[in-house]
Amino acid sequence: MCGIAGITGKNWNRSQLESMVSVQRHRGPDSSGISMIEDGEDGRTGLGHNRLSIIDLSPAGSQPMINNDGTLQIVFNGEIYNYLELRSELADYDFRSHSDTEVILAAYEKWGESCLDRLIGMFAFLLWDGRNRQLFAARDRFGVKPLYYSTKTDGAFYFASEIKALHAAGIRPEPDESTWSAYLTFGVYENSEKTFWKGINSLPAGHSLTVKDGDLRVSSWYDIAQRSGEAFDARPAEEVEEQYLALLIDSVRLRFRSDVPVGINLSGGLDSSTLLGLVHQVQGNESDVKAFTFVTGDPDYDETTWVRRMLKQTRHKSILCELRPDDVPDLAASVQRSQDEPFGGIPTLAYARVFERARAEGVIVLLDGQGLDEQWAGYDYYANALEGRSAGLVQGSNDSPVRPDCLNPEFRRLASPLSTPEVFSDRLRNLQYRDARFTKIPRALRFNDRVSMRSSTELREPFLDHRLFELALRQPPERKISGGVQKLMLRKIASRLLPAGIVEAPKRPLQTPQREWLRNELKDWARASIDSALNSFAGQWLEKQSVLDEWNRYLAGAGDNSFFVWQWISLGLITSIRLKLELKA
Repeated sequence: MCGIAGITGKNWNRSQLESMVSVQRHRGPDSSGISMIEDGEDGRTGLGHNRLSIIDLSPAGSQPMINNDGTLQIVFNGEIYNYLELRSELADYDFRSHSDTEVILAAYEKWGESCLDRLIGMFAFLLWDGRNRQLFAARDRFGVKPLYYSTKTDGAFYFASEIKALHAAGIRPEPDESTWSAYLTFGVYENSEKTFWKGINSLPAGHSLTVKDGDLRVSSWYDIAQRSGEAFDARPAEEVEEQYLALLIDSVRLRFRSDVPVGINLSGGLDSSTLLGLVHQVQGNESDVKAFTFVTGDPDYDETTWVRRMLKQTRHKSILCELRPDDVPDLAASVQRSQDEPFGGIPTLAYARVFERARAEGVIVLLDGQGLDEQWAGYDYYANALEGRSAGLVQGSNDSPVRPDCLNPEFRRLASPLSTPEVFSDRLRNLQYRDARFTKIPRALRFNDRVSMRSSTELREPFLDHRLFELALRQPPERKISGGVQKLMLRKIASRLLPAGIVEAPKRPLQTPQREWLRNELKDWARASIDSALNSFAGQWLEKQSVLDEWNRYLAGAGDNSFFVWQWISLGLITSIRLKLELKA
């Protein structure tokens, strides 16, 4: 995992690229590099890279990397897990390293843009194609790895792993009011392409981008709905279970390819426990992979009983990563700087503690259990959809998560609710597609990428293997939800790996005492953050008295939802960071 940056076109200088690389150093502290490529009348292209060494730790794996005849150059963030198999297919290429980066170069040289379909992994890369005098960029199927770009400057296009790098290049941090309005009005975090900052776009998951002759073109190369198809899988359930389990094992096996230590994030839930069971299956009885679990010191939100039960029959070392209320103010400011956009509250801060501890323990790569709820319909609203009931906005809450009445009416009118295509004939798969492509998974992946890279660690998602997702999406509803049991087929598969009590456990949201802390130990900090938002440029978006009235109602115990409070806290954190950016500029 690394940080990448690039500029192509006219009217830019090397110092801008150097600033972009410098501000992303946390993504790759092991080494950095810059390449400048002249392109005649069309200007020039610069590629920058920060390296976190994971595969082939030698200097031969450094980037930017150039192919043998000098016509291709690449900077790459991520991992290609099937690089050894692809390397065998590319035997005619004269490899000079053992890195997966060089495999992408060789694959592009042989197969062109269609090489993307052969890659199993997470990736975002910029590739200068001197033969066609174009810059080619691509992002993996689910968008595990980020790629942002800006077309806001005259004569050049800017690209980076993080938004802050584009700001460092001179792109002004101007808020996109329509995106902010959608977030504060409807709770919309992700907008596929738009970001919270004007003039800065995100390359969508499963898309590629080409810059040639001063024109930028974005196109889709992968869509989970198109690849899975409309028809349900008519094979016997037992046959599907065998295939899915084999793919699970293969996915975890591939994600253990690393030249540095690999650990796992572990909670007591079914998904995380399934991951542990698979790790035990792949690594064997002698496996001593470290398992990291966050705790908050609150017994009502303690998962260690479930974790210890899972670890009891293995040699895996359990490492608890504690988050206390008095850690939150400084940690929230630090995490917000790494995120660049609003993030998901105390659970993200707890996750930050996990990556900090992993790095301190010398574990550079962590595996995570993201993706099974979306594959196998694990959220409550999936069951509601099958029964014809409304799907709620926030898991586990009966209270509205947002407070649009606290917004200036003119600002509120800028908001548009999230609209996603209904590509399937049934509601359940349309919800799964929405969550995978537009909402839950993109949101979680953004949070997790930034919070892991903040500690210079790599997060791998074995359940976001497209082979698994496509197979699960093809299964009929009764294999996902039946008789009040959700993730039915997954539970049957997991029963081969886990104790019965874990397999039968109900879905539990990520456990942190955010509601309690914001009402009690953190109420002064929360109020100060809200005041910061009210007194900033964003104050014009808010109705001050309405905000304070809602805050006081929250303190008095009205409602069980703290999402809107965290929205206002995020606004205060971000406006403070933006002010510092402007003062620095």
